[in-house]
Amino acid sequence: MMIPLLLLTLLPSIMSGLRLCPSPCLCYESSDLVDCRSKGLDQVPPNVPHGTWLLDLSGNKVREVWSDSFVGLWSLKFLLMSNNSMHALHSQSLSSLQFLEKLDLSFNRLRWLPQDFTLHLSSLQELRLDHNLMQHVDSSSLRNCDNLKKLDLSHNRIRTIDIKAFNSLSRLRLLNLERNRLNVLQDGLLSRQQSLEVLLLGHNNISLVEAEALSPLRSLTLLGLQGNQLQHIKFKTFLKLQTISTHLQMSLNPWTCDCDLQRVFGKIQNVRHLHVEDYKAILCQAPPQQAGSTLASMDSQLCMAETASVLVITITVMLAVIGALVKAERNRKNKQAASDAESADK
Repeated sequence: MMIPLLLLTLLPSIMSGLRLCPSPCLCYESSDLVDCRSKGLDQVPPNVPHGTWLLDLSGNKVREVWSDSFVGLWSLKFLLMSNNSMHALHSQSLSSLQFLEKLDLSFNRLRWLPQDFTLHLSSLQELRLDHNLMQHVDSSSLRNCDNLKKLDLSHNRIRTIDIKAFNSLSRLRLLNLERNRLNVLQDGLLSRQQSLEVLLLGHNNISLVEAEALSPLRSLTLLGLQGNQLQHIKFKTFLKLQTISTHLQMSLNPWTCDCDLQRVFGKIQNVRHLHVEDYKAILCQAPPQQAGSTLASMDSQLCMAETASVLVITITVMLAVIGALVKAERNRKNKQAASDAESADK
């Protein structure tokens, strides 16, 4: 009799706990983990337990997130919403997630972020926005993210970034901007990123790294610039990387292989803390006679050829000048002789 009585006593609590897990999701460990992966959901389910610290909604059909979607989920630390074809995050939609540490919104269709996107996300440490359709990063979209350490914006369509967009991200360690449509790495864009360790800019359209763009990056260990539109670089730009050790990835660019480029890479490789990882894979695209050759295979030939060309030109000019002087002197003597003969006849 005691066991059935005990079960009857506990039944309301058990049923209450069961009701707290939103259908058709699965809840684990007193509903602290809520697994709603690939359940065909078209909205954030109601009745998610207030004590939930991980909510996985990836692989669903949640196209929009509304201002009341996460109300009451103050304990949430991990929110995973990748692969949802999401196209809109409405204002205040994340305002109750003040203790959120990781937010994954990758593989969606987001074109823009609301101005208050991170306004209440002061605890956020990792943000994934890769594989979306974003074209611009606004200065107000990433405010108040003082604790953010990893930001992935790769595989978007980003052409422009406001110069102050990353100003609040002073603790950022990894910034991934690979496979976007950036043209220039601007001075001042990374002015607050003294803690940045990894900067991935590969496979954009970058043709210019401005003179002071890298100078604030005192902790940088890896800079990826492969697969861009770089033809020339300036040594001083990279010399301003005052780090302990920085590895550079520079291949798959349309390099113009001349003496200047060879000198720049030669100087970079002589700087103790700079290491061009893929130097042997750097291919020339111009001039035509060098196309397809590696810069490394030419050793100092480019500068020797340039020196030889200058020497030939110099010698040619000198010979022309000497020839002109000799001719002028000969003409002078001829005139003098004619003048002397004329005087003698008189």
